[in-house]
Amino acid sequence: MGNLSRRSVLRNSLAVAAAGTVARPFIANAAATTAEVWWAQGFVPEEDEALKKVVADYQKASGNTIDLSIMPFAPQRQKIVSAVTSGVVPDLFQNNPDEIIALYAWDDKLVDVTDVIETQKEEFTDTALLSAFCYNNVAKKRSYYGVPFAFGALPNHVWRPLVEKAGFKMEDIPKTWDAYYDFFKEVQKKLRAQGVRNVYGLGLQVTTNGNDPNNTFNYFLIAYGGQDIVTKDGKLHLDDPKVREAAIKALTYPTTAYKEGYVPPSAINWNDADDNNAFHAKTIVMDLDGTISTEVAVIHNEQDYNDIVTMGLPLSNDGKPVPSLAGPACGLIPKGAKNVAVAKDFLKYVIQPDVDNQLLKVGLGRNLPPMPSIVKKDPWWFADPHRAAYANQALLGPTVPNFWALNPAYAQVQNEHVWPNGWADIMQNGVAPQAAAERAFKRVEEIFAKYPITEG
Repeated sequence: MGNLSRRSVLRNSLAVAAAGTVARPFIANAAATTAEVWWAQGFVPEEDEALKKVVADYQKASGNTIDLSIMPFAPQRQKIVSAVTSGVVPDLFQNNPDEIIALYAWDDKLVDVTDVIETQKEEFTDTALLSAFCYNNVAKKRSYYGVPFAFGALPNHVWRPLVEKAGFKMEDIPKTWDAYYDFFKEVQKKLRAQGVRNVYGLGLQVTTNGNDPNNTFNYFLIAYGGQDIVTKDGKLHLDDPKVREAAIKALTYPTTAYKEGYVPPSAINWNDADDNNAFHAKTIVMDLDGTISTEVAVIHNEQDYNDIVTMGLPLSNDGKPVPSLAGPACGLIPKGAKNVAVAKDFLKYVIQPDVDNQLLKVGLGRNLPPMPSIVKKDPWWFADPHRAAYANQALLGPTVPNFWALNPAYAQVQNEHVWPNGWADIMQNGVAPQAAAERAFKRVEEIFAKYPITEG
């Protein structure tokens, strides 16, 4: 999701004033020591500066030292894998990529952080808690292995001027799922009739690269009624006709839109940044993509910033709210860490609502806090239409956790791009959706057989 890859953006941003409330550490200065912390580089420079300020404030208040390393997203991923594999680990890192919390918990490679969660448990959304409550295959039970500090989902991003150029108003956009996305096909038709040849109605990620196509499939799957493909007990439910039908529909709609010419031809080869680039180039009318980094990227171009409309999800085809697949960025403590006590104490400090709020506001709301009370108490989150729409969708609206949080088998399903490969079979090899679905069902079942969960 959107908080999964780094896009090329303008590197200046608006600064947010530091928090006036003095937060406190949870351990005494007499226990002062050092913790090594690895953090992913922010989307804008101010995010890194905000983190450094949090670290400085914590050090001053606690007497502890945080040996902070901020590194680009992709290199950090590689470094985490190498560290966990070798056993030479820092005291704290983020779940980069997101699903490692479930994979490393399964392999008993993470420290239980239930005591950290308990300090703010009543503040977190249920989805944030479920996302950190993972199964340990050695202990044969679930526990909290990550501490959420940010939250994200996929909104729709729409160019208002392109909709209006086609002769429509934003109010004309239908409210139900298929009708919503079909509307942008009509926008494209109207633009073509005016001689506009290089603009496509839909920016759907139908590639087999990166994480965006997995997210796109999962959102369509849920919209069509398949959210119980994996339940809270970690069980797979491809034997449920409703889930199977939803998966077939999720394979069919995006590929049909592509074959009919409403998605750019290059979309089958896109990476996670290419839909953003196409949207900013105004060659697609809309994009379903994670966070509001799309909007933040043009915040210094007032015209473009105001011309983009951030929209939550449409209703299902039968008029019911569609929950957003949402997930948190978490702090993880690997087993083998030398200073677990300080790593836990630092996380307790970070997730204090006042601290977390200021940390995330500097990113201009690109990531949301995983605590509804924060946005409810601070009008800043609703002073901007993009932030307001995003907060209402991903934090105050219905959400469900990523399927891999319920069973890490789904992480392998996504890493293999099982569902997007089904799209490829349909679009490039002429395979019927039903047949492509059957191939995908078989592979998903094979993967889940390797991850049996014996306790819910």
